Amino acid sequence: MSDASAPGPEDSAPAADTRAHGEPVLSARMRVTPEDFFVEELAGFEPSGSGEHLLLTVQKRGMNTAFAARSIAQWAGVDDMAIGYAGLKDRHAVTRQRFSVHLPRKVAPDVAALQVDGLQVLEQAWHAKKLPRGALAGNRFVLVLRDVVGDSAPIEARLQQIARRGVPNFFGEQRFGRDGNNLGKALAMFEGRRVRRDERSMLLSAARSVLFNQVLQARVEAHCWDTPLTGEVWMLDGSRSVFGPEPLTPEIGQRLSAFDIHPSGPLWGRGELRSQADALELEQGALADPISMQLRAGLDQAGLKQERRSLRLRAEALRWQWLDAATLELSFNLPPGTYATVVLAELGEVRDGSGQSGA
Repeated sequence: MSDASAPGPEDSAPAADTRAHGEPVLSARMRVTPEDFFVEELAGFEPSGSGEHLLLTVQKRGMNTAFAARSIAQWAGVDDMAIGYAGLKDRHAVTRQRFSVHLPRKVAPDVAALQVDGLQVLEQAWHAKKLPRGALAGNRFVLVLRDVVGDSAPIEARLQQIARRGVPNFFGEQRFGRDGNNLGKALAMFEGRRVRRDERSMLLSAARSVLFNQVLQARVEAHCWDTPLTGEVWMLDGSRSVFGPEPLTPEIGQRLSAFDIHPSGPLWGRGELRSQADALELEQGALADPISMQLRAGLDQAGLKQERRSLRLRAEALRWQWLDAATLELSFNLPPGTYATVVLAELGEVRDGSGQSGA
């Protein structure tokens, strides 16, 4: 993981020395081969069985989502815009995900003719709508860490701690581009540099993500990333719904312990921060440096509205097994929009054997 003790054009991911659960307990390599990083989308709905959109469940190896979408469009003889998918998946991995293909005549080409190395169709069904971004319940990961250095007892104790408390819900470093350069591009855009529409959306997201990570890092350092402050805004688990601030009560504490609700941090935009009291003071203090103020002003001018994101991430169904003395397999589920690498970061230094940034 790259360092980011303060935001800057080349410093945009959480710092490695701000681990919530303490000092590193291992070093290892991930994604030595694509099979070491398996990701499967968890379906958010069942196909309707009728309609103009062919819903394909595919397995990909060594192929990113955009390339797979173009290959499917060419096979179907349709424009790229006729293809829908719920989320982006990494290239150096084995992944399963859905694509939708708009076929108004309701005639599907022969799947056997979709011959692309590394791409296999597992299921197909008709559906009534194009598959929109975010239309999934989450992702299941099966990760193999190789060349593990560290004693098994503290590693397993750390994994138990992660299962019990969760991890800080940082945006992963790939949100910020190669070497973190999306932040510098966002600052240039806010200063008047013209960019394409799709790049503009990406840079706005990167700017928001930097500010969120700043707040979360401050709460990790203050040891309150998963405990309440006065004036807290709460997010319901599994949704984007928020409530509060309201007085801290035993019921709130019970819901927090049960992972029914989580403390939240700001996704910056126009309007006033919803937090109050100590939570508001921390958020304002974490975002008072000059670069953060530039990002805040740029996001205000872009017209984005204030939103919130959970500060805590739960790795559901976390399991692990030692394949040998230096090889550890982990499996867990995460909600959409979250990153497996932030779970791994709480273990220690996990280097990417593929030569690219994390997932």
